Amino acid sequence: MPKTIVITPVKDSPETTLKTIEAVCQSDCPLEYIVFNDFSQQKTKNLLIETQKKYNFSLVHLEELTNTPSPNYKLVLQIAQKKALENKCHLIILESDVIVKPNTIRQLLQITDTNIKPGLVGAITVDASGKYNFPYQYEKIKSTKTIDTPRSLSFSCTLLSYEFLKIYDFKHLAHNKDWFDVTISRIAKKNGFHNYLAKGLEVLHQPHSSRPWKNLKYTNPILYYFRKFIHKRDRI
Repeated sequence: MPKTIVITPVKDSPETTLKTIEAVCQSDCPLEYIVFNDFSQQKTKNLLIETQKKYNFSLVHLEELTNTPSPNYKLVLQIAQKKALENKCHLIILESDVIVKPNTIRQLLQITDTNIKPGLVGAITVDASGKYNFPYQYEKIKSTKTIDTPRSLSFSCTLLSYEFLKIYDFKHLAHNKDWFDVTISRIAKKNGFHNYLAKGLEVLHQPHSSRPWKNLKYTNPILYYFRKFIHKRDRI
């Protein structure tokens, strides 16, 4: 039995996706790894098919399960939750622009097992220089502590505990949203769980590599919010 289910939703960005997969497959603890291809272009799809021949992970093409255009995060979460509950284990969400170390997943599991009633446990994200970056750039002071945070955790590299997965069915997540990290963080807190941010557990993050249009939020916020409203995307 795996100690955890690890999932990576993929929407293009083949270069970062390959690095993410390679890193997970070098992890030093038992896990089951599932990559969800969310209507990527053919170049990325071909890369995933070829990479699966080399590494031990399952590949799910969402185009075979739904006609709904990307992003299909709710469907991914529902499938992953069902799998974790069947295996009675935690679920780790790892985005395709994040690179873990061989011991990252094992340490996430250890932190989960040694803290009080964890709902979500997130590894902190850093840039190439080691500075905390998006979405945790608000943490200004370097530390090795694991903190019980009142803030929402991003799904960049975050564990959802088995105990939490048992009490909330992701089928109830809203239909009119694209992303659910804020929602799920709040649901965990409302149900008496603690959300922990592991400041000493750092993972390399290249923000928005898979969805580069989101960088407009920082370079041209007026255009970003105009497109967000018109195209009804990036709904949190």
